[in-house]
Amino acid sequence: MKSSSADKTSPIKARERMRSLTKSTPELEQRALDARDKAYAPYSKFHVGAAVQVNGHIFTGVNVENASYPLSVCAERNAIAAAVMSGKVGLEAVVVATGASPPSAPCGGCRQVLREFAADPAKVRITAINPAGERRSWTLAQLLPDSFTGKELP
Repeated sequence: MKSSSADKTSPIKARERMRSLTKSTPELEQRALDARDKAYAPYSKFHVGAAVQVNGHIFTGVNVENASYPLSVCAERNAIAAAVMSGKVGLEAVVVATGASPPSAPCGGCRQVLREFAADPAKVRITAINPAGERRSWTLAQLLPDSFTGKELP
């Protein structure tokens, strides 16, 4: 039986899809690992790939270094920028792939940028992985407790 377009967008189907996507998925992990191979890190040699799930869509990013180190941009922030460019801003999950053992968590600046797009940081899962299969996982609330949000601004 063919599914109609109404089936694909029904509230029940949407809730089921969102529930299935709230944890790190193999696709999200593979996309982060694949992105890592494209990182531009000629100075540190620390290649990072990130995959973020935003409003049910996956966006990837890589770290891009610059000889003037402060101008470098992290993979997580580049992935978020790609999501924003597509009009998506509801962060659901993040996978960061590095070569480190144990896998590296996002830096403090990236944690704050991720928080900007997380409606509830306790529901956003961040998973750090490496090519060897090691993994670590937290919620954004665990990585950035008592976070600063726009609510504090006048």
